[in-house]
Amino acid sequence: MGIPKPDGSERELGIPTVTDRLIQQALLQVLQPLIDPTFSEHSYGFRPGRRAHDAVLAAQRYVSQGRHIVVDVDLSKFFDRVNHDILLDRLRKRVNDPGVIRLVRAYLNAGIMDGGVVMERHEVTPQGGPLSPLLANVLLDEVDKELERRGHSFARYADDCNVYVRSHKSGERVMRLLRRCYAKLRLMINEAKSAITSVFGRKFLGYALWQTREGDVRRAVSTKSLQAFKLRIRQLPRGAGGRSLAQVVEKLRSYLLGWKGYFRLAQTPRIWHSLDEWIRRRLRMLHLRQWHRGKTSYRELVRLGASAWVAQSVAALSRRWWHKSRSAIHNVLTVAYFDRLGVPRLS
Repeated sequence: MGIPKPDGSERELGIPTVTDRLIQQALLQVLQPLIDPTFSEHSYGFRPGRRAHDAVLAAQRYVSQGRHIVVDVDLSKFFDRVNHDILLDRLRKRVNDPGVIRLVRAYLNAGIMDGGVVMERHEVTPQGGPLSPLLANVLLDEVDKELERRGHSFARYADDCNVYVRSHKSGERVMRLLRRCYAKLRLMINEAKSAITSVFGRKFLGYALWQTREGDVRRAVSTKSLQAFKLRIRQLPRGAGGRSLAQVVEKLRSYLLGWKGYFRLAQTPRIWHSLDEWIRRRLRMLHLRQWHRGKTSYRELVRLGASAWVAQSVAALSRRWWHKSRSAIHNVLTVAYFDRLGVPRLS
């Protein structure tokens, strides 16, 4: 089973049995308290008390100090390329227990089902098991420590690592260092997605950084994340079917609240306000389409308080949903109306 990726490929997902999951969870509860304190302070992914937000705030701090060039490294199929022998060697240096090492090796070597046939594997740390994130951090901590030893400012979340420097020349030196470090671990850098470039506008964990005229560094939602958000909202009418707007809003509510919670660090109030207006306009358009199918546009608009003239003019503009959603109807399907339906505000 695979996880779809934006480029159309799939990332392998290992779903352990209930028994295997219990064993992995037990191993995690024993190993994490022992190993996690030894990890770099610059590592934020899948660690107790640390979140993606912490990595974004660290990145902002480094850039505010004048490090405006980022070495943005993306590893090519990281979870598909982890070498078991190298990983177990690094784990052995931290855990002096042959029984634990044997259990971890058995977990790593467990076959995967492909077309009904069990295939052996000597690489891959399958995503989906409780132990995988800890093992990934064990392997990549070696690179973190080398960057620390050289005094670099960086933030890593799982296999996503950004190093912040003051010049492009320094960035080239860091990139050469990272190539050597990852080569030792038999990991490959994805050249198409990695870069040495200006930090402003570059995406990191869904966020981007920008600079005010006064020179202050601020956080924003990246363009790609905004595009993905709008695509999700645009798909709403396709899946609406015969559901009422209230039912559609209920389905959308959890997504909006989760998205708002993750991107709450963004310092762009005007964008939040414009997105709120855009979402309400999309919902107004959906309302009009549903009324049109039921031939009830005029009646429903009058019921909600529209004048007969407004209701008649809107009903007469057949199928011009987007245009009508911005016309006089915004005085009928108001902000308060959507508040009552339970549409969360981003601003």
